[in-house]
Order: sequence, then structure tokens, then C-alpha cells
Amino acid sequence: MKWIKRLCSFIFLCAVIAGGTLAVLGYQDYREALETKSVEEMAAEIESIDHYTTLDELPQTYIDAVLSVEDKRFYRHPGIDPIAIGRALVNDIRAGAYVEGGSTITQQLAKNQYFTQEKKVVRKAAEMFMAFKMESVLDKDKILELYVNSIFFGNGYYCVADASWGYFGKPPSEMNFDECTLLAGIPNAPTNYNPVASPELARERQAQVIEKMKKAGYLQTEN
Repeated sequence: MKWIKRLCSFIFLCAVIAGGTLAVLGYQDYREALETKSVEEMAAEIESIDHYTTLDELPQTYIDAVLSVEDKRFYRHPGIDPIAIGRALVNDIRAGAYVEGGSTITQQLAKNQYFTQEKKVVRKAAEMFMAFKMESVLDKDKILELYVNSIFFGNGYYCVADASWGYFGKPPSEMNFDECTLLAGIPNAPTNYNPVASPELARERQAQVIEKMKKAGYLQTEN
């Protein structure tokens, strides 16, 4: 049985070394990204876009919908969500592939503004370092505000205002429940879920959004 113990010790040692190497490489990528653009510069860049929309100009229903589908513990975590990461890891192992990342809204903002969309573990580590940095510089409301003003909604719309005007012909402040829940579901897969490309898929995604809002406690469930 000694060889089993030795094998386990070797595997553990390899995991520690791999984890350390990953952290070092991720930190290097994070530092390089930060040198090209500070968090403050990144925020100012997004705030300078046409039709920038503040949180107080958005319906609460839309905010609740976004939090429900993207990051329901957003206001309770420091930039990364260990619970979501653990769940994603289990699902990835079951699928035998990288199918879920467990990224928070802060991580998604970091990825979109600083890194590539490739699903690589080093990039994921860099993304986490950047998320911690963002949370140390910006408050939660500002991070959420920057996020909805810089994500892709399909059909060339890269902020919530352009998407609201493009799909509904009105400013975000005037969106109703149906429009809020429909729009909140698009960024997960904007090419497939936008109502122009596929109305049926958009409605299916909207149903998922509403269900997640119920589970998160934003909507009352029927008895």
C-alpha cells in the first residue's frame, strides 16, 4: 500500500506546483493588463460612451433580472464567488469539458475590458486578480453600472441604452416588465437570444430569467 500513498503524495505535490504556477502566470497577465489601462481609466472610457445609463435610470426590475441570471450574490462577494466556482467545477467535471465558468459580474467586466474571450485557466486566474482590483477601487453599484453599459446585446448593440432603443424604441427607464426580463437574458448568448435573430429562443431565455428571479426571491412564486 506504500506505492498508493506515494502516488497520492506525488499527485498532491503536482497539484500544488501547478496551482502555484497558474497563480504566478495569471498575476503576470493581470499586471501587464493593468499597465496598459488602469481601472480608473477603464471606468472613464466606458462612462464616456454615447447614451451611458446610470443605475438610477434603470428600472429595478431590469437590475433584479440581471443579478438573478448573472450573479445573484453580487453584493455579497469580494469579486469572485467561491460557491459559483465550486458549482461550475462540478458541472465541468460531469461534462468532461469546460462548460461553465462561475464568473461574477466583476469577473465578466474584467474579462471584457482587459482579456480575451478564450477559455484558458491562466486567463481565468488573471481575471480573478483583476476582479479583486476592481472591487478595491470601485463600489458595487459602479461595477454593475459599467457592466450593463459595456456588454453585447446582439445586432451591434453594446450598451443597455442602445439595446433598449434598438429592440423596443424607448429609453431604458421606460422598459416594462416584459422588456426588462427579455433584455436581461440576451447577453448570455446575444447571437442566439436576441429577439431579432430568434424570437422563440429569446422567449425561452426570458422564461429562464423569470424563473431565476423567482428562485432569487425577486418575484413571488405561485402557491
